[in-house]
Amino acid sequence: MRAQLEGSMAVARAVAACRPQVICAYPISPQTHIVEGLSAIVKRGELPGCEYVNVESEFAAMSVAIGSSAAGARTYTATASQGLLFMVEAVYNASGLGLPIVMTVANRAIGAPINIWNDHTDAMSQRDSGWIQLYAETNQEAADLHVQAFKIAEALSIPVMVCMDGFILTHAVEEVDLPEQADVDRFLPPFEPRQVLDPADPVSIGAMVGPEAFTEVRYLAHDKQMQALELIPQVAAEFKEVFGRDSGGLLHTYHTEDAETIVIALGSVLGTIKDVVDERRARGEKIGVLGLTSFRPFPLAAVEAAIGDAKRFVCLEKAFSVGIGGIVSSHVRMAMKSHPIVNYTVVAGLGGRPILKTSLHDMLDKAAADELEFLTFLDLDHELVERERARARSERRSGPAAENLLRDLGAVRATPV
Repeated sequence: MRAQLEGSMAVARAVAACRPQVICAYPISPQTHIVEGLSAIVKRGELPGCEYVNVESEFAAMSVAIGSSAAGARTYTATASQGLLFMVEAVYNASGLGLPIVMTVANRAIGAPINIWNDHTDAMSQRDSGWIQLYAETNQEAADLHVQAFKIAEALSIPVMVCMDGFILTHAVEEVDLPEQADVDRFLPPFEPRQVLDPADPVSIGAMVGPEAFTEVRYLAHDKQMQALELIPQVAAEFKEVFGRDSGGLLHTYHTEDAETIVIALGSVLGTIKDVVDERRARGEKIGVLGLTSFRPFPLAAVEAAIGDAKRFVCLEKAFSVGIGGIVSSHVRMAMKSHPIVNYTVVAGLGGRPILKTSLHDMLDKAAADELEFLTFLDLDHELVERERARARSERRSGPAAENLLRDLGAVRATPV
């Protein structure tokens, strides 16, 4: 059923169609509308058999999710930014216990300084937590990925994070083909847990494991992710058979067959990149786009095959590892280790900064001429940065950098002495 609605509402409707039995909710922008939408659905009686649990924190949300999933209930929650960080201990517990929880992460910057706008720093900070991470390019894909996420999670007994760009997707109103209930029921079987707390058959879940078996436990967690590399494309193919559209999978390509330059990215920025690539294709440039849907597990072989014989790749990243640089690009370089090629990391869109087509064209002009810096921060105000660096060199009590930068920009009135 096609409907014109906000991305968050599309996700709420798609999640509801998966018939979760427990929804753990704590509001934090920009995911709040998702759990608000689900609360309205539950209140109207449209999701019978579902317990909607209002908790007192994000840590409590994941803790309740762990308990309900261990008790055999199909479980869902959502969070963003600082909320994801607050629940980190429980996030690791959920994956370590092998519980098939599905969680939306409405991607948002993390502080300090505080910032409510979009980048991928929050989910990227949890890349080693043991959760599958799927990134949506559009609201249609965000809705579809949630339906697939429950099937993937429950087949492997592993939690899945569906990441969608905060505000850019969550608050954008556009047409979405909502999954019909009958089709979801045909695609997603009733939840049959691999492990469950049952008084009639008591077991311990989460017992202490010493050195004699801990390595093997962690290896099995890795092994599940490797199984997911095969399962994710299978589930996407099954989804297409039932719903009639391509969605999900490990990655998707755009004009990569003859490309000399390939731009690699995750999330909603792919739409802007494709527009730029179309413009450059129109003037004869051989350039393509590789969009990553699955970041965990990372599809090394599929990435290598997609890049093929290209001369160079450019990773456009909305997060980076402080002190070293690119996160996604380091993974792609690993995929290309058998035939290394020229490559660049471009950090862009941090804290919601617009990623402009003009800036992308300028960056790609430099990349095509192999004049781009190995690590580039798109549209970085070098003069502003240098002003603060000079201040820190000349004044022992130079003050907080963030506030100094805002004053330099005129965004904050200086306090009179």
